[in-house]
Amino acid sequence: MRTRFAPSPTGYLHVGGARTALFNWLFARHHGGAFILRIEDTDVARSSVAFNQAIVSGLAWLGLNPDEGPTLQSSRFERYRALAEHLVEEG
Repeated sequence: MRTRFAPSPTGYLHVGGARTALFNWLFARHHGGAFILRIEDTDVARSSVAFNQAIVSGLAWLGLNPDEGPTLQSSRFERYRALAEHLVEEG
């Protein structure tokens, strides 16, 4: 069982995001799974490192430490491009 929380660092962690993270963290713990944090930083114009750090800090303050991550979505662009090209080639 793997759950993930994937906030966008376009603002601070808010109560709705914290609730979603808590539910996913609890579900993973209940089922012996992993809680993964993936930061959806693809909105380059509005994303910031400060908001990213605030999200990670907020989750830590709540005791919702991820088993994996944080992984930045933008760090996977090359992988997604290669897979998209493969799909186009395969028809």
